[in-house]
Parts: sequence; C-alpha cells; structure tokens
Amino acid sequence: MIVVFGSINIDFVTRAKIPAPGETTLGGDYSVFPGGKGANQALAARRAGAKVALVGACGADGFAAAALALLRDAGVDLAATRQVAKPTGAAFIVVDPSGENAVVVASGANSEARAEQLEGVAFGPGDLLLLQRETPEAEVDAAALLARRRGAKVMLNLAPAGAPSEALLGALDYLCVNEHEAATLGAAAQVEAREPEAIAAALGQRYGFATIVTLGSAGAIGFLAGTRVAATAPKVSAIDTTAAGDAFVGAFAAALDVGLSFAAAMRRGVIAGSLACTKIGAQTSLPSGEEIAAIAKD
Repeated sequence: MIVVFGSINIDFVTRAKIPAPGETTLGGDYSVFPGGKGANQALAARRAGAKVALVGACGADGFAAAALALLRDAGVDLAATRQVAKPTGAAFIVVDPSGENAVVVASGANSEARAEQLEGVAFGPGDLLLLQRETPEAEVDAAALLARRRGAKVMLNLAPAGAPSEALLGALDYLCVNEHEAATLGAAAQVEAREPEAIAAALGQRYGFATIVTLGSAGAIGFLAGTRVAATAPKVSAIDTTAAGDAFVGAFAAALDVGLSFAAAMRRGVIAGSLACTKIGAQTSLPSGEEIAAIAKD
C-alpha cells in the first residue's frame, strides 16, 4: 500500500504568457480542477494500480468536495483526511503557449495537516509513505519518522524546492527531484557538484538513499546503491506540463508497490509524466495503468 501525506488543492488554470515581475498579462478563459501535490500523487498511484490512502486537510467550504471528487471516484482511502476551519488550499496556474507553467499556491487548510493523523492508518513493512513539501515542514519530518518506526519505506518528492532537515534526509529510502530542486538541495547541502545528475549521485552516496532526477522531455536519471539508471521519455505533443512530476512520482511508487524493479519503476514514471503532458489540468491529465503499460510493455 502507498500512504500519501500531503496537500489537497483546487487549481485555477488559465493559458497566457507567464508574466515577468511587475508585468500583467491577459489570459482567456480559466478552468477549475482538483489538484495539490499530495492529492495528485495519490490519484496517480491509484490510477496506476496501487492501493492508496491520502492523509491531509481540506476546508469546510464549497471547494472541498470538488478537490476530493476524483480521489473518491478512484477509490483512494480518505478516512484520515480531516476538515478544518481554514479554506481549502488553492493553486493559481498560468500555462504558456509551449505548455510550460508557473504556479502560486495558497496553502489554506494544508497548513493544518498533522502527522498524528497517520496514527489511525494501518501501514508498516512492505508499504511506502510518500511525502512532498506543501504541508508544514515539521509535520513532514514527523510523518517520516513515524513511518520508519513502523518499518515502512519513505519517499520524498522535494517539491516545492527547499532544504529538508537532516532528520528527514536520514529517514528517506527514495528522493525524487527535478533539475531546479536538485540545484537548490545541492547548494543547501554544500555538494560540490553543480549538474543535477552529479548532485543526485553525491546525495545518494552521502545519505544512502536512492535518488531520481526528472529531466522533462529528456526522461529521468536515477541512482540505486551507486548504480546509474536512465529512463527515456516517449515522444508526445505536450500541451500542459502541470502534473507531469506528480504523475511520475505516483506511477513510480505504484510500480515499486507491485514489485517492479527500480529501473522498471522509473520507466513507468517517465511514461506517466509524458502522458500527463498531453492533457489539460492536474488530476484530469493523470494516465491509467493500462495506458502506461501499453507503452512500457514490461
């Protein structure tokens, strides 16, 4: 089973030129989608075939039901997700004509997510706790340590970018970063390397966890016990990259959950991330296990 401790948002998306500081740009219509990195990754893993529980917080407002709708429909266990007084988290997303995006997240209820909510979730050896950084840092640390005490594996997607505590880094089995996140963590950890791949290799060697760097259309590079693994991305016509990273993480975790190798899991993650770029929105773009398997053929 995969347990996700993370954020739940409602996403407001418009297509426009991404503005520079101090600049105003005009978009056309806007769309409203369920999102949040925790929720996205939970749904991605569920659609890829894993049993998934999501632990987080949402508001007592009109956005909560919409934010949870696709998760409920897919069969994600939401029993440990709680309702709080703050508004449901929201993300404001601009997608430019090339499909690249810029995002501002208003945390709202996500700031009330607590690791103690995991106490009521039955997970342990053989299970995976999946974390991101859109919930309070101290709670992410506490969640990781709880999972380690129970004998579960722990994976962190370092998004948004930042410098995790030494306690969190020491509790990880898997770390997934994009190029920007790798550079941020490398600088904070005083890694001499400057290239994302070299940073990932150095961090894996220092802390003993497996590392993955996602590289967009170039695929992903991973390191497991010092062995380099590369996964190439299929050719797609990208129209929106919003949930590509979340699709990768969820599908990768789901592949590990069913016993696939690190390399095979990376391959499935890259395929899922690529397929997510072919549709608009976050959760609405996440592919099914059948769609991923049709390209993976493993």
